[in-house]
Amino acid sequence: MEPVLPLDASDLRQACDPDQFSFDTTASLEDLEEVIGQERAVDAISFGIGIQQKGYNLFALGPNGTGKYTSVYRSLASRAIKEPAPPDWCYVFNFSQPDKPNALRLPAGRAAILKQEMKQLVEELFVVIAAAFESDEYQNRRRAIESEFQGKQEAALEEIRREAETHEIALIRTPSGLAFAPLADKEVIKPDEFVKLPEERRNQIESQIEELQQKLQSVILQVPNWLREGRQRVQELNQEVAIFTVTPLFDELRAKFTDLPNVLAYIEDVQADVVENNPMFVDSEEDGAASSAAVGVDLSASTSKGRFTNRYKVNIVIDHSESEGAPIIYEQNPTFSNLFGRLEHLAQMGALLTDFTLIKSGALHQANGGYLILDGRKLLLQPFAWEGLKHALQAEEIRIESPGQALSLISTVTLEPQPIPLEVKVILLGERMLYYLMHQHDPDFNELFKVAADFEDQMERNEENNLAYARLVGTLARKESLRHFDRAAVTKVIERSARIAGDAERLSTHMQSVADLLREADYWAGEDGADIVGSKHVQTAIDAQIRRAGRIKERVQESILRETIFVDTAGEKTGQINGLSVLMLGNYAFGRPSRITARVRMGKGEVVDIERQVELGGPLHSKGVLILSSYLGSRYASDRPLSLSASLVFEQSYGGVDGDSASSAELYALLSALAKVPIKQSLAVTGSVNQHGQVQAIGGVNEKIEGFYDICYSRGLTGDQGVLIPAANVKHLMLRQDVVEAVRDGKFHIYPIETIEQGIEVLTARAAGEMSAEGLYPEGTINRLVVDRLEAMAEMQRAFNRPPKESTNQEQDDEVTSKK
Repeated sequence: MEPVLPLDASDLRQACDPDQFSFDTTASLEDLEEVIGQERAVDAISFGIGIQQKGYNLFALGPNGTGKYTSVYRSLASRAIKEPAPPDWCYVFNFSQPDKPNALRLPAGRAAILKQEMKQLVEELFVVIAAAFESDEYQNRRRAIESEFQGKQEAALEEIRREAETHEIALIRTPSGLAFAPLADKEVIKPDEFVKLPEERRNQIESQIEELQQKLQSVILQVPNWLREGRQRVQELNQEVAIFTVTPLFDELRAKFTDLPNVLAYIEDVQADVVENNPMFVDSEEDGAASSAAVGVDLSASTSKGRFTNRYKVNIVIDHSESEGAPIIYEQNPTFSNLFGRLEHLAQMGALLTDFTLIKSGALHQANGGYLILDGRKLLLQPFAWEGLKHALQAEEIRIESPGQALSLISTVTLEPQPIPLEVKVILLGERMLYYLMHQHDPDFNELFKVAADFEDQMERNEENNLAYARLVGTLARKESLRHFDRAAVTKVIERSARIAGDAERLSTHMQSVADLLREADYWAGEDGADIVGSKHVQTAIDAQIRRAGRIKERVQESILRETIFVDTAGEKTGQINGLSVLMLGNYAFGRPSRITARVRMGKGEVVDIERQVELGGPLHSKGVLILSSYLGSRYASDRPLSLSASLVFEQSYGGVDGDSASSAELYALLSALAKVPIKQSLAVTGSVNQHGQVQAIGGVNEKIEGFYDICYSRGLTGDQGVLIPAANVKHLMLRQDVVEAVRDGKFHIYPIETIEQGIEVLTARAAGEMSAEGLYPEGTINRLVVDRLEAMAEMQRAFNRPPKESTNQEQDDEVTSKK
């Protein structure tokens, strides 16, 4: 087997050549209009907003900071500006059902005109109606009606009076009303004189008075009818005058909305209501209040007339008078009321009252006819918001209702506004996990959000994309008034982007991290008094970011250097190896070396994962241990029992272990313990292993290498130290410059490993050994030592399992003799 050679320094970091750029600073570059590296997502967004079919709403999925909102907004803006502004919507009083306000749809900008016209109309109505009712003609006609019915009453009484006089009986007025009294010589007979009259005369007078009293009662009973008829005639006169007075005003108003039948119908209702309630425009405050109570007018303003005229107001909930194109609304706090609108209430005498003028619009109203952008996670966190949005999209209407009212949590006077038809394209933004969870657990989700725009984490690193990155730097510098970057600074940004991506052949599309780096580099350039951001300012920003987040890393390394945590970087040990893991704290990751030990003994072929036994090992780590167990059995015990029991553990691990990147290291430790061959402690290992013994790629390779390098550097580089990594991870290397320099100087080594055999040879400086045609490994090789050890264990186990021999007669006699 060919020996594994360490990587050359040129393989450890793919530098960005400044000479590939023709600019001196980013000031000379054109702005970058498109979002780089997201062609797939941009195409999906274009399709999603272009198709006008039910259910084709859009979900933009990907990590935060990859430019989802920017991409969506740019695509929407370029399309929305070409679309017509959607109609206005307003709520008006429903004269037939006051608790169910009507929704009026008007062309963009016309709702504000209607509102102003209605306000002006009401003001004019107070003037013209009051003037009409104060005119001499009206007063004369009203007095004539009143005189007519007053005359009827007086004529009836006069007839009774004359009839009474024929019987010498007078009709007189008393404090208690009308009464009859007998006369003598045209004078009312006093009671004491009436008693002296003959009985026959008294009976006659009483009979006549009783007859007259009945006729008077009949007249009195007709008086309310005459009064009611009089009031009705006056009311008819009032309505006739009101119609004559207001018709020109309403005709003038109708002429301005002849193209809107729904508005004309509303104006007809208003006119009819004004005519019917004309006293409200002329009566005094007290009379107006009584009249409004009589006709059931809602009282909700400061004065009775003000309350009454509320019904003629126009409540605009959507106004596009100043809109250009379709609206694009981003609701940052998608609560139920912020999405669907709300009914506000006023406290009056201990009760909460409302009317249609207190209806407030929500984000769906504002985005109706356009586009609504929402954060998916925030939407799901708000009670009832997601269910309400689904219902609105399915019913294609916006219904304003209170969740508390629907659940009977509160009891107030409320309204049921007429629903507004909904035509909107909804775009949700969220993480991939959120998208897949909603897709899996909500059957309505797939029907409503049929388009997924999947944003990339990284993009290919080539000269074209490098130039796009440079233009991005210049665009952000102009947008945020930053200093421009020179070529060297841009190359440093690109290299940092590749490091963030964890791949020398890729660039990160996490634009938030890149933008933060640019802002911080601009700050350090300002501190340095420079007009242009140079590479040293970018590097200063990178170092400052690492330092701010590096407290835990320093404490971990300090514990290792002070030998509180045991990690050897020199010497050789059997069954002991340095494994590498990555700790993630927020957005900062760093490598941490750990000691892994293995112990073997005779057993039944079990490899015990101590981490799993104590429930500190995750499922991926347990999977790695099971795979190496399978490799061990198939490699060395395919035709014989695996008569060993082994235990593996991460020493001084108290927080749990997961991932399979240490499975190769654990296998190396196990082989070392079986072969009784020591492993170099100056080397650390990372990489997973499959059942065929191939070493597989892992994540965080740069952080793992640098974590072990930092420990070795602090203790002093000896030239023997290094790290074994999977050969598949070489293309991911973007190591720090100091690590690259140490490799270049031969003080540190990085070995690309493809198989377990290659790795064990590097770790032990002993050949792994290849099986001959006879199925044997060469003497002294690792594989031969492992096989010999396993065979020895198997033989020992057979010896233990062999039954004891039966004694012969001679042996029994000898035993008896010896006892004597």
